[in-house]
Amino acid sequence: MGRAFVYVILGGGVAAGYAALEFTRRGVSSGELCIISEEPVAPYERPALSKGFLLPEDPARLPSFHTCVGANEERLTPKWYKEHGIELVLGTRVKSADVRRKTLLTATGETISYKILIIATGARALKLEEFGVTGSDAENVCYLRDVADATRLVSVMQSSAGGNAIVIGGGYIGMECAASLVINKINATMVFPEAQCMARLFTPKIASHYEDFYISKGVQFVKGTVLSSFEFNSEGKVTGVNLRDGSQLAADMVVVGIGIRPNTSLFEGQLTLEKGGIKVNGHMQSSNSSVYAVGDVACFPVKLLGETRRLEHVDSARKSARHAVSAIMEPSKTLEFDYLPFFYSRVFTLSWQFYGDNAGEAVHFGDFSGTTFGAYWVSKGHLIGSFLEGGTKEQYEALAKATRLKPLVEDLAELERQGLSFALTLKQEPLPTPSVSTRSPDIIVEKPIYAWHATAGVIVAASVAAFAYWYGRRRRRW
Repeated sequence: MGRAFVYVILGGGVAAGYAALEFTRRGVSSGELCIISEEPVAPYERPALSKGFLLPEDPARLPSFHTCVGANEERLTPKWYKEHGIELVLGTRVKSADVRRKTLLTATGETISYKILIIATGARALKLEEFGVTGSDAENVCYLRDVADATRLVSVMQSSAGGNAIVIGGGYIGMECAASLVINKINATMVFPEAQCMARLFTPKIASHYEDFYISKGVQFVKGTVLSSFEFNSEGKVTGVNLRDGSQLAADMVVVGIGIRPNTSLFEGQLTLEKGGIKVNGHMQSSNSSVYAVGDVACFPVKLLGETRRLEHVDSARKSARHAVSAIMEPSKTLEFDYLPFFYSRVFTLSWQFYGDNAGEAVHFGDFSGTTFGAYWVSKGHLIGSFLEGGTKEQYEALAKATRLKPLVEDLAELERQGLSFALTLKQEPLPTPSVSTRSPDIIVEKPIYAWHATAGVIVAASVAAFAYWYGRRRRRW
């Protein structure tokens, strides 16, 4: 038994929903597209799980946050997929893939074939057992990656009201869950090995501001150590956590947010992998011309940085999915993906945005004792990254544009003095003219639009003519 489709999206997360919407806008026919997902629900906006879903009052629940409401687009309910002739194969695990034969084999034994495959398998949460700690199966130990995880987390929070929660990890999930825990009147303590929260992104000065704010809300921090083991009661519930530094913390519940790992196992040995993900070109196309990869699982060229990156954020998932569909449906009109790395978070009354890369030297600006402050990152004399807390729409747009322009910065002290006004001034300048990309399935030829190409053509022609004249005279001498 088997089914065949022209296009198959493997994975049912954020990227799948945005890809489906883009397919319909570009004229996909009824019955041509299929989405296969292990989750039992249609694609949804995953960021809601660590934000609105965990609120004690008027929490977000499906169907309110199906894609693509996160980008102010229409909400794609199961009914929408049916009306557009898109097959949703939900609650289904694919156990093997054969990219040469263009087939997927499900756990139930069904074979699904395709002409074009988009891999949107995302990533899975790293488990404590991968670091030598057992106890993930305890009923009050929670992870957060999908709706089932979020539903379970809410249930454990409700049974732990007024108690103590230990949050393992100081990154995105740890910070957002800690905020939700104290909003739910649970005492939260964050434990992580780094010297500061959000160590992969924040400078120490920025991290200190957020840590102080969290402390004012009742969150405690235990830094520079890691979980070594759990204490259990007779019912198998965790009652405490033992840390490597020898200390012990009482716990009514534990939330673990220690990172993710891209889901690439189905394609190992079949597609080129890089930096933990599936390597793709500027059209999100993998080493197999019939296979594309998007979202957390894709490692793609970031033109701004001049290198390939794998980015773990919803904005990248949305935009890479749309771009892949554009490249599939209208290859001759699709430029190479020119993505500006973008990250954001909203917790308590705080809201920040980051653009570009946090390499090089950081230059802070603004009032860190107030509500609006930020930083620029300068590498090799050029601004390549920017961060702003508490900005307006215009200010965030200015930072994004300034980062994309990569302006020359000769005086760091002057950049600090100008602060936000530096980006706001640059906002008035035009962006560089993009190139036009002509594409065949396997060859990408860049044709930049520059006036000097005509001049170069004249010079080359004159050079050829001069050589022909010299060569002719030389032949006559022979």
